[in-house]
Amino acid sequence: MAFGRDFGSREMHKATCADCGAETTVPFKPVEGRPVYCRDCYQKHRKY
Repeated sequence: MAFGRDFGSREMHKATCADCGAETTVPFKPVEGRPVYCRDCYQKHRKY
């Protein structure tokens, strides 16, 4: 019996970073009007 989640089968969607313009993939369907960030830019926008 396996425990935990299987993240390997998650559907990824292409998106363009709102800050740097780099193409990235995200595990959710981007919504128009909401910014999407690449991994590097996301770290800058995180609130601690």
